[in-house]
Amino acid sequence: MEMSFSGNVSGGIPSVLPDPKPIDDSVPHAPARPQILSVSEKKLALLNALRYFPKAWHAELAPEFLIELEELGHIYMHRFRPDYDMYARPINEYPHKCQSAASIMLMIQNNLDPEVAQFPHELVTYGGNGTVFQNWAQYLITMSLLSKMTENQTLVINSGHPLGLFPSSPDAPRAVISNGMVIPNHSSQNDYERMNALGVTQFGQMTAGSYMYIGPQGIVHGTTITLLNAARKYLDVDPGSDLSGILFITSGLGGMSGAQAKAAVIAGAVCIIAETDPFAAKKRHEQGWLSELHEDIDMVILRSKEARESGEAVSIGFIGNIVDLLEALVQNGITPDLGSDQTSLHNPWLGGYTPVGYSFEESKSLLSDDPEVFKRAVKLSLKRHASAVNTLCDKGMKFWDYGNAFLLEASRSGADILDNEGNFRYPSYVEDIMGPMCFDYGFGPFRWVCTSGKQEDLDRTDKIAASILIELHNNSPDRIKQQYSDNLRWIKEAPSNNLVVGSKARILYADSIGRKMIAMAFNDAIRNGTISAPIVLGRDHHDVSGTDSPYRETANIKDGSMFTADMAIQNFVGDSFRGATWVSLHNGGGVGWGEVINGGFGMMIDGTDSSRKSIESMIPWDVENGVARRSWARNDEAIWTIRRAMKGNTDLDVTLPSLVDEGLIQSLFESR
Repeated sequence: MEMSFSGNVSGGIPSVLPDPKPIDDSVPHAPARPQILSVSEKKLALLNALRYFPKAWHAELAPEFLIELEELGHIYMHRFRPDYDMYARPINEYPHKCQSAASIMLMIQNNLDPEVAQFPHELVTYGGNGTVFQNWAQYLITMSLLSKMTENQTLVINSGHPLGLFPSSPDAPRAVISNGMVIPNHSSQNDYERMNALGVTQFGQMTAGSYMYIGPQGIVHGTTITLLNAARKYLDVDPGSDLSGILFITSGLGGMSGAQAKAAVIAGAVCIIAETDPFAAKKRHEQGWLSELHEDIDMVILRSKEARESGEAVSIGFIGNIVDLLEALVQNGITPDLGSDQTSLHNPWLGGYTPVGYSFEESKSLLSDDPEVFKRAVKLSLKRHASAVNTLCDKGMKFWDYGNAFLLEASRSGADILDNEGNFRYPSYVEDIMGPMCFDYGFGPFRWVCTSGKQEDLDRTDKIAASILIELHNNSPDRIKQQYSDNLRWIKEAPSNNLVVGSKARILYADSIGRKMIAMAFNDAIRNGTISAPIVLGRDHHDVSGTDSPYRETANIKDGSMFTADMAIQNFVGDSFRGATWVSLHNGGGVGWGEVINGGFGMMIDGTDSSRKSIESMIPWDVENGVARRSWARNDEAIWTIRRAMKGNTDLDVTLPSLVDEGLIQSLFESR
């Protein structure tokens, strides 16, 4: 008799050894990781993997796992991948003793949904290496533990490994997750590759390993806001206008970067976007997020000219290398208005970037067969890439880095990308756009998931959020009215833009006041039955205060503290005792291993007074911690924002900086 979904989930590691599973070619697969382990380390990796299973199975599993290790560079345990479909089910379909645990199971499955995940069978959600778990045994055990969890227990997850359920209290988080928290002196990329191959750490990205990814919708919104604000800042586009006639050039259609095409069309621009992986490009085209797809570079250039002249909002995909595309634009005398890059250069040596002169498949083969030659090819490609960007910028293109390490890796490759003072020629989009225009004012990516899985619940949340944004816009100071206006337009148009992939989720940018008001309204709607089931609240870590990242989230912190990570740690800890359902802490995310510390959360609200108290306590803190840090860095917008917050809450008492006349400091050195 076939076991039910509920029985499979509760069962954990099966009692009978399942048959081996061949590689399923219906989904994309992660590139093979490099072979870096010695013979003794391979033995250790096998010992580490086999400890999940009964000793009677070891003789059969050991050679199979060794093949995975030597052919794929990691032991994924494909044999143990569940046979049931992987997607976010309605919350009550999950076996559970407490609903909070069921909400976590829902979010885990959404992260591994083939419609959502980049390489679902390797448990990679996005970014090339952002994993939910290291292997399928970890998934099975985690889901089983969640199914039996009570409100007096907390699940501890160490880099994907479910350490177990530990006694706690109903007020404690139901899960505490950490990813890649290694000793700082052992946090090099080589250290990571070794430890990951051994099965003892993982790169959870930002929202992959913390179970808070909602598909590409989040980055669509962030990119839309970025494009609008970039055009206003660099091109003097009127705040009330779209980007008609503006040409945006970029690259990346896999994972999160695939949202760029959709965002550009929503903003009204002409977008040319290059992608070397035909599967990823075709997936976005079939999905409807990419308007057109071409392999002929001349056709791409022709269509961009036509669309630019007519003011057509269109995304034009090019199956090929961004370097070839940029160089072709130079040769044809075409200068885009705006330019960026969103390839996964936080992961340059494991397939995040395809070097020019190689097809996607050739690049994958070279990576596996000769990693050193592959690295040299990437470095040479980045030099050409940067040179083409420089040429176009000299002609008038405005370029920014998405924080996905293009500038960083280009500089490390010896590209001409630094100015006379040794700084990057081009700003991070956070440094120049999102930091001062959004994050310092407390605006960042607030998201929610309707656990019922019902479209009508999502529609109701859209209407509730829109009504609150209208109220806030009408009563807000002029400095932040545009933020409310942009996000009101976003939420009103969201249904027609067909943004949902996976769970019934939504995102918008809101400040502390907005997030709290929206969350409270949702809780009231659940209590009175307007919304039929609990809602999971969360955010991207790419936010006001969740992340310390000197090349992205905290790129506009200029007091010398940009390489410190106290803020992210404080968020993680502070959220845990203020009402979060689960909390997470990561080494890495977005810009790569060793370059960032992320703190995140998830909060299930169910219409109760307990949920109301959690919202009141945690949601404002989660934002204001970051605003206070930005204020202490002497960021004018953040000083204004935290002063306003203190006026609204007498229990908030933040240390403010005394601003110094920089002429005074300068005079001291001039007189020496």
